[in-house]
Amino acid sequence: MDIIVKYIDELLEKSTPEAPMWNIEKIKQGLKSKWNYIDGCMIKAVLQMYDLTKEEKYLKFADDFIDYRVFEDGTIDGYSIGEKNIDNVNAGKTLFELYDITGKEKYKKAIDLVYSQIEIMPRCECGSFWHKDIYPNQVWLDGLYMGLPFYLEYETRFNDRKNYDDIFNQFKFVIENMRNPLNGLYYHAIDTSKEAFWCDKVTGLSQNIWLRAIGWYSMALLDTLDKVDNSDHKFDAEVKMLEDAYVDLMKSMIKYQDESGMWYQVVNFGGMDKNYLETSGSSIMAYSLLKGVRLGFLPEEYRKYGEKA
Repeated sequence: MDIIVKYIDELLEKSTPEAPMWNIEKIKQGLKSKWNYIDGCMIKAVLQMYDLTKEEKYLKFADDFIDYRVFEDGTIDGYSIGEKNIDNVNAGKTLFELYDITGKEKYKKAIDLVYSQIEIMPRCECGSFWHKDIYPNQVWLDGLYMGLPFYLEYETRFNDRKNYDDIFNQFKFVIENMRNPLNGLYYHAIDTSKEAFWCDKVTGLSQNIWLRAIGWYSMALLDTLDKVDNSDHKFDAEVKMLEDAYVDLMKSMIKYQDESGMWYQVVNFGGMDKNYLETSGSSIMAYSLLKGVRLGFLPEEYRKYGEKA
């Protein structure tokens, strides 16, 4: 824990809402930081640090960072729902917790604004969201993490779970169409129109299995399972579908874990020329394995794989 605290504290000390050190590329380019999924991941982490330690500095940083971007009417600096980019939904997850803690009404208005993007997202014929308006008919594993946990939390809190079926069906499409049955891993993306230059013209699938995409997807499954309200057992079958998919994926992934504890960028081609052990996806896998054990979805023996990562 000490090394994590040191890492987080150093990042926060060097960061401002205008110039967060974890998104240094923007700063180096002289560009203003917009509402983005990277900040969403980081501020959620800071809020989790507050939840763990109860140290006010973490809450203050997270609140100041998001407050800086959210105006009193709920509009968000650097965010347009018209862009229809599912990545931009991810940072909305920070708003639920900050609204609960601070009671700032503008955070609830901002939550509603982000949800309004969900309502206008273009969809494939199968019902799944396009990843972005500029990527027609494309479903990416990343998008399930960026959009569906926020969507589910909104439905749980504010919409009486009315669109739960839509969320589960989007997972079902990926499970049935993007998983490679030979190794249990998932392709990064699918173009349901089979027109993108990168896709197989028969299946619509991308050629490769990308580590970080697998990571995003594993967190999408796990974070949705963690947030779902199935207290009345109405969604037993759907919850089991997600749980089975998550456990199956973890079983498949540990077969590809390198002796270093990491995974290769192209997961199933370890050792191939120019392929390499990749840090961010390996970190996500550590998260997914350890959280899965903690929540009881994985047996205790899986802890060793997460700790090794």
